[in-house]
Amino acid sequence: MTNLRVSLVQTDLVWEDPSANCAQLEEKLAVLAGLTDVVILPEMFATGFSMTPAGAEIGKGPALQWMQVQAKRLGALVVGSLKVKHNTSFYNRLYAVEPSGAYTSYDKRHLFRMGGEHKFYQSGDQQVIVTYKGWEIALFVCYDLRFPVWSRNVGLAYDAAIYVANWPAPRANAWRTLLQARAIENLAYVVGVNRVGMDANDLAYAGDSLLVNFKGDLLLDLKSKDQILTSELSHEALSEFRTKFPAHLDADSFSLSSL
Repeated sequence: MTNLRVSLVQTDLVWEDPSANCAQLEEKLAVLAGLTDVVILPEMFATGFSMTPAGAEIGKGPALQWMQVQAKRLGALVVGSLKVKHNTSFYNRLYAVEPSGAYTSYDKRHLFRMGGEHKFYQSGDQQVIVTYKGWEIALFVCYDLRFPVWSRNVGLAYDAAIYVANWPAPRANAWRTLLQARAIENLAYVVGVNRVGMDANDLAYAGDSLLVNFKGDLLLDLKSKDQILTSELSHEALSEFRTKFPAHLDADSFSLSSL
């Protein structure tokens, strides 16, 4: 099993302007070509955390096509969520796009009611794990982080979990703490990618994007900077720790039967 290079893209976003966001991200991502395996963008990277139809993707829209172009150009899996309209409903949909153009999607399960997200978007009902370069990677979005049952790594089904977010600065401590908790309890790497800057609702975002290992140790901490950092995940180290400390064998068994 080869190591996996993961790049966390912590950036400010232009409000409800997909073209501007894709253009600035394309320039930033150029330095990663051939040097990483997975590129992770923040939640709703094309629009910001918006509750209007502005900038929504319909079908295989321009932002998804842009992700496909970037995945091919960088030779990496590109992960990020978009505002998507399907029929008459809207979804906060996370895409994992491979260099071949193939993609997997996950619709955010837990909608942030304190921000009115549940009034505008439809909730997903399927957990999603994508296989890439031999790694099993679970996909989650922002508020999902607060719900450990949904994130539960039943039977060690995944090696790493990705949470993309627009997580406001006043709750930064919860963000950092929960990312470490999800890694520890699930015996998996956890990557959390948040944005920085201020949005049109005067909400401030402090970043704090983290890469956490299976013991809860911080491998990357982007703090509040607009920056991209890359680190390497070791499957050998993960497997050795799971063998030495098999806490999953004592986990309570359950299934999610009523979504």
